[in-house]
Amino acid sequence: MIRRPYLIALAVTTLFSGSAFAQNLSPKAQYAYDTKQANTRYADDKKLCAEETSSKARMQCLRDAKGEYDQAIINAKAAQKAGTSSVAQQNKQPPHQICAECGKVLAVNVSEKAGEGGALGLIGGGVAGALLGRQVGGGRGKDLATLAGAAGGAYAGKQVEGHMKNAKTWTVTVQYETGAKADFAFDQDPGLAAGDLVRNSGNGIARR
Repeated sequence: MIRRPYLIALAVTTLFSGSAFAQNLSPKAQYAYDTKQANTRYADDKKLCAEETSSKARMQCLRDAKGEYDQAIINAKAAQKAGTSSVAQQNKQPPHQICAECGKVLAVNVSEKAGEGGALGLIGGGVAGALLGRQVGGGRGKDLATLAGAAGGAYAGKQVEGHMKNAKTWTVTVQYETGAKADFAFDQDPGLAAGDLVRNSGNGIARR
């Protein structure tokens, strides 16, 4: 082991300042920095070895200095390899998996769907029309008025019932990640707006 009594304070200062600086370096620049530091230490160690009092001590000191230098270079290469792998791993983004059942709401349109009158409207309207027709004319004319009133009343009854059955329809247009588009109709407000992310759910869609 090489003795460095007068370089301890300098080494500690260099260690902390160098570490903070090295954290911002790329793997290649980090290796160059570590190699330069190793060369500087090796040069200082050889100066220390020259101060040894015997040739045997100087030779041992130089061997120790060379061993520490070689180890520092090995460590620098290992750090560069690990740093390169780490950066490559961080920069490697996983491919985006397309979800065929996932999409985004493009628009929500509300429309009013006209209802259709049923048998109840026809019967009710026909009875009312017949009663009114009976009050017009007499004899054969009265019978014709009754039929006309029944027919007109039935039509009016159907129209009134249909109007009462008018309902709103919410049509949601969705664009899927595959690029396809589809419309979904709801008889109640689905609570969706343009920009919402949705996915298929049964025969409809649901927020995701």
